[in-house]
Amino acid sequence: APAPPPARHLFSDPAEIEALRGNLLSWYDRCKRDLPWRALAATEPDADRRGYAVWVSEIMLQQTQVATVIDYYNRWMQKWPTLQALAQASLEEVNELWAGLGYYSRGKRLQEAARKVVSELAGRMPRTAEDLQKLLPGVGRYTAGAIASISYGQATGVVDGNVIRVLCRLRCIGADSSSLAVIDQLWDMANVLVDRSRPGDFNQALMELGATVCVPKAPLCGECPVKQHCQARRRKLLGKSPPVPDVEDCGVGDCPLCPPATEPWDSSLGVTNFPRKAAKKPPRVMRTATCVLERRGCHGALEYLIVQRPSSGLLAGLWEFPSLPLAQNLQEKKEREVLADHLQAWLGQPVAAKGLRFIGEVIHIFSHIHQTYVVYSLLLDGDVTLDPALSPSRWVTEDEFHASAVSTAMKKV
Repeated sequence: APAPPPARHLFSDPAEIEALRGNLLSWYDRCKRDLPWRALAATEPDADRRGYAVWVSEIMLQQTQVATVIDYYNRWMQKWPTLQALAQASLEEVNELWAGLGYYSRGKRLQEAARKVVSELAGRMPRTAEDLQKLLPGVGRYTAGAIASISYGQATGVVDGNVIRVLCRLRCIGADSSSLAVIDQLWDMANVLVDRSRPGDFNQALMELGATVCVPKAPLCGECPVKQHCQARRRKLLGKSPPVPDVEDCGVGDCPLCPPATEPWDSSLGVTNFPRKAAKKPPRVMRTATCVLERRGCHGALEYLIVQRPSSGLLAGLWEFPSLPLAQNLQEKKEREVLADHLQAWLGQPVAAKGLRFIGEVIHIFSHIHQTYVVYSLLLDGDVTLDPALSPSRWVTEDEFHASAVSTAMKKV
């Protein structure tokens, strides 16, 4: 069995825990950001509406910055203020509003879960983190804990990226923070620390601290309300490690939470030694040929052909210009030929490769893919009958294009 973590990495002193809670909550009351979902959660008397409001915000905030989310959140809540309203929406409407926010499966799962609450749970949100995670698709351990603590007052902790960073610094946890052993320990720690009388505010305060003060590269340690509890700061202030091992130098024995011996404390990094993360895999490199097909509409305005992506996989269900993944190292002539063949299948008529006009390349970075779109255009003469047996497709004006469920990458194209 793996060695248990030494107590020096944990919170075990009741007096220290109580002091940390009080300092953090006092700071949060003074300094918290004014965010629309917080205002709703604080003023909405109906528990289910409150839970829904927090749920939407937490799903949108996954992998996405607060500044980006605010406008999307406000438009979403204005259009679908209740679970029941969202359950009646179409996936196309959801995708249209979500367009540009990224990670599009989040919106799809949110709507699926809303429909489940309405059809199977009598419109009533689950009240505990355990039930939220078990009953709602797309709701994981963190989201369940956030909804349950903020909306329903359950004394349960949360662990997200900000909380990981704060806790790892508070207790000099230098093992790989993405490992299961460390994550489990951080969840235990979060559940020990959470304030029993104000669990939602405490969890938001811990996340707020990581988002605004205990930031990744230039933490504002002097402004930190819990700096007296931070072992990483203490080690930085002490400078060289003392001869007798303490929490600042716990590399003795087989400690599962210390930095590996091959990556010792770097004094130049200070508190930013923590957290440690495993090296990220390099993103997959892909090239895709994309053609903007144009025609003159009945009123003389230019129209563009967009087609719908499959209902699963990357950018599921979104609309795009006809596109084709390319093999690596294809010569431009061959790229044109394979794209022309692809377009011929859509249009039902021959397409001359030399008629494709090269526009340029667009680079778009997904979380795990470095995508290059090789962009061509082709102006069509006369009417074109599209094959109804293929994926859904339609002609749109430029305004209609921007109002459709299209990805940020296609807007760049």
